[in-house]
Amino acid sequence: MVFRGLGLQIVLPSSSKTFQQSWIASGRILFLIAVSGLGAIGLVVLSALWAGTESDAAALDRQRQLVNARLREQVDQVAHVIGQFGNGYLTRVYPAARSSGGSSSLDAVLTAAAGSAISQTAMSAFGYDQAFVVDEKAQLLMLADAQTEKRYRWMKPLFLPLLQDARLGVRPGTVSNERTPSSMESRLASPGRSNTALANLMRLEGRPTIVGVVAINDPEEGQRQTMRQFLIVVRFIDGAALDELSRQQGLNGARFARTADADENEVAFQIDATANGEPIGFIVWRPDLPGSRVIGRLMPALSIAALVIAILFSVLLVRLRSSLGELRKSELHARQLALHDVLTSLPNRALFAMRFDECLAETKNSAERSAVALLDLDRFKAVNDTFGHAAGDELIRMAAERIHSLLRPGDTLARLGGDEFALLLRDIKDHDQVLPAICDAIVAELGKPFPLLRGEAVARVGGSIGVTVVPDAGRNADDIMRYADVALYEAKMGGRGQWRVYSPSMDGGRNARDILKNELREVLAKGTASSADGPQSDPIANKPDFGSLEVYYQTVHRAEGGGYSASGAEALVRWRHSQRGLLTPASFIPVAEEGGLIDALGFWVLREACRAACKWPENTFVAVNVSPAQLRRPNFAEEVFAVLQESGLPPSRLELELTESSLIEDNSDVYTVLKSLRSQGVQISLDDFGTGFSCLSHLLRFDIDRIKIDRSFVSQLGTKANGAAIIGAIVALSRNLGISTTAEGVETEYQRDFLAALGCTDLQGYFFSKPVPLCDLDSFRTAESAVA
Repeated sequence: MVFRGLGLQIVLPSSSKTFQQSWIASGRILFLIAVSGLGAIGLVVLSALWAGTESDAAALDRQRQLVNARLREQVDQVAHVIGQFGNGYLTRVYPAARSSGGSSSLDAVLTAAAGSAISQTAMSAFGYDQAFVVDEKAQLLMLADAQTEKRYRWMKPLFLPLLQDARLGVRPGTVSNERTPSSMESRLASPGRSNTALANLMRLEGRPTIVGVVAINDPEEGQRQTMRQFLIVVRFIDGAALDELSRQQGLNGARFARTADADENEVAFQIDATANGEPIGFIVWRPDLPGSRVIGRLMPALSIAALVIAILFSVLLVRLRSSLGELRKSELHARQLALHDVLTSLPNRALFAMRFDECLAETKNSAERSAVALLDLDRFKAVNDTFGHAAGDELIRMAAERIHSLLRPGDTLARLGGDEFALLLRDIKDHDQVLPAICDAIVAELGKPFPLLRGEAVARVGGSIGVTVVPDAGRNADDIMRYADVALYEAKMGGRGQWRVYSPSMDGGRNARDILKNELREVLAKGTASSADGPQSDPIANKPDFGSLEVYYQTVHRAEGGGYSASGAEALVRWRHSQRGLLTPASFIPVAEEGGLIDALGFWVLREACRAACKWPENTFVAVNVSPAQLRRPNFAEEVFAVLQESGLPPSRLELELTESSLIEDNSDVYTVLKSLRSQGVQISLDDFGTGFSCLSHLLRFDIDRIKIDRSFVSQLGTKANGAAIIGAIVALSRNLGISTTAEGVETEYQRDFLAALGCTDLQGYFFSKPVPLCDLDSFRTAESAVA
């Protein structure tokens, strides 16, 4: 992604690519969650359907087994009944037929009459559909009308195999070699007789039929051979028998069909012939399917439940995706802030460092020469103090525009912070006048008047530039920047409003800075020794040769409720130098950091602030700035606790202000220190939020209690819509995370009311109070008097 500011293209570093990859991964996770949720719902539905299908299959299989068993039972019943009937008739009803030779006409008539009687008895008494008395050759031995004889002729070929099988009957005690009955075939040997009753399932006249055969005469031994006679009975099972079967087995709408023409909601059970296994037909019925019945009752409720779950899940996914989108926008905005300056839209220190490293890498093995310049606005502090921060910000923007207008397309202008700028000038020739021309033009342009506040004020500041040429000054980035700083210091010491190119001889000129460093060390040593004996003394009396350190306080006011009462104060260090006057931190903090004095200076301010805050109202706090170097100290938390115990200030009334740069370095160590501080109740605030590497994860990982909105955003209220939008976003984010917000740089009543309406919890700025010594801090004077 490309950002444009003052004609410069700012390209996001490779971390944006990593963020895009993480965004894609988040999308994939959302997709997997959606698929998993839908799969779970589908699995529940499929499980219910599967359970119902299995239940239906089991019920259907059971019904088929019952039908098969019932058919077998009917076949066995026919065999049993005709077996009993045949034996009973032999002994009681038909003795003549059993002993008669059947040779005379009278015997034939008697046999036919007896056969008719047997047939009628079988049909009337036992309910068979047909009954025939025949001999071994399947000839009728009974009186029958023409229709019966005609019907029998069609059936005769099917009866012959049964008669041949029936003639295999043997006497009791002998071995029989007859085959084992099939699944639909039944044999019954009567006790004490050799007659065997046989029942088979076959198709007669296109209908499923049970046919039973039993011998009805049995010649005794010693008699001449007589003709064997058999009773054949027929029972059709597609009529009344099927209706009975349907009632007994619960076969709804059972019917017989020659083909499997079952409807969609019916099943067909195939009936096979006993003799050869050929299909006879099908019994078709509507099965009782409990699984489908249960599913039919549950499916509406299950469908509604699945729909509700799907809707809720969809809403959750949409909400989650929206939250990820908002987080993505916030992260992109944070990355934008990490790479460009909010006030001027110029590249910031981070982007300048990346471009400078790229320049060094490209010129390492080439003859190309480049120049690095550091630029400071002269007398900028006086403009801020005289006209306010709004005028100072306007001056910064105008100076950036003027400087940029003088640069070439390939040059880089960056704002490092405050009124400090950096230049990267590529492709500088040995004998051309590009570098002198650019530097002279910048100095001349910055020396012109700056109309501020819509023409109500005019500022004359000027600028100083320190330049170093690459690779003349070396190839190490830190050394090159240090050389440019030395050249800038020489330009300032030479009277300001000029530019200097670094030369090795300038290192001797660093004595001025070294002198300032030594003076600060001596002042700090004396100040620390005196503060160990008691509270801060009068800075004028008994002051050392190089002056003394003082702590000024700028009050912080509550925005809620409309009263704007003081809720606390921020401690700000000043150096009242004996020759240079009152120095602000910007004049000596860099010297303290370079000389390793920042830790001692920071703890001196902390001790003095805690002592002073003990006399303030109990519901107020004191805020103290902490440098990154202090946070890197492993025992920093223990030293803070020692100061609190010494002064008697409750930990909850101390607020330590950090910069985001201090959170970027040594994350693990800083996290441990801050966790220890917060465990005892010390409050943690994030200073100048939005102007550094603003990563949202810092707010959660380090458990920040307060965000301080930078004055550069506040100054844009009423002039640029972006300022209000950014502040509103920060306040909304803080409110959702339960974090307090303090807006810095409040200088007008409009800004105060607007920030209070946006939801800022506290306000700070010249509108309420400038930084003042402790003796001039009127906001807490009543409380101090009461304590005294």
